[in-house]
Amino acid sequence: MCLSSLSFSNSGHKVMVLTAGRVVQMRPWRLGIVRKIVPRFGQEVGRLTNALDELDAKLIELLAAEPRIGVLELSRRLRVARGTVQARLDRLMVRGVITGFGPELDPSAIGYGVTAFVTLEIRQHEGHDIVGVHLASIPEVLEAHTITGPGDILCRIVARSNADLQRVIDEIVAYQGILRASTLIALAEQVRYRTIPLVRKASRLQTPGEAAF
Repeated sequence: MCLSSLSFSNSGHKVMVLTAGRVVQMRPWRLGIVRKIVPRFGQEVGRLTNALDELDAKLIELLAAEPRIGVLELSRRLRVARGTVQARLDRLMVRGVITGFGPELDPSAIGYGVTAFVTLEIRQHEGHDIVGVHLASIPEVLEAHTITGPGDILCRIVARSNADLQRVIDEIVAYQGILRASTLIALAEQVRYRTIPLVRKASRLQTPGEAAF
């Protein structure tokens, strides 16, 4: 099937899909989602708005505070239908807003009390991706990001002690594609990694035309 055009009716929020000059679908569609057919694969995919509304924000905040909470309890707390909660969860997961429901771990609680940030300079002909594969093989490397500036990659790493930190750094720079490393040891955490304040702000910034379903 080859998609030829899309037609929208804002008043009734309906979309008319035409293919080969004839209407094949006419149905109400929610604001905040536009679906299209990919001719190459013949499958329908969603192009979703990045807006969050107040219900999204409350749902995410509840899940962050109580990861074990069920859909039924979420619907009771939020005072909305269970189906609405499930639909919101599905949509947020498809969009990549919610990426998982796993536990949050504190490395220091399992013996890794030293946190450091390492800036790496790499051989440019090696490329970032192959260095990333090497870094991913080291369990103490929690994150690695390509950056601008004098360095090429910034890593957040953990270790059991300062002596163990040296071992981790040696393991990192053992790869021939890494020229040098510069390390900063974190003394104390002033702001813990968080996203809930950002979710709250995003929901307040939503415009009426971006209302999620």
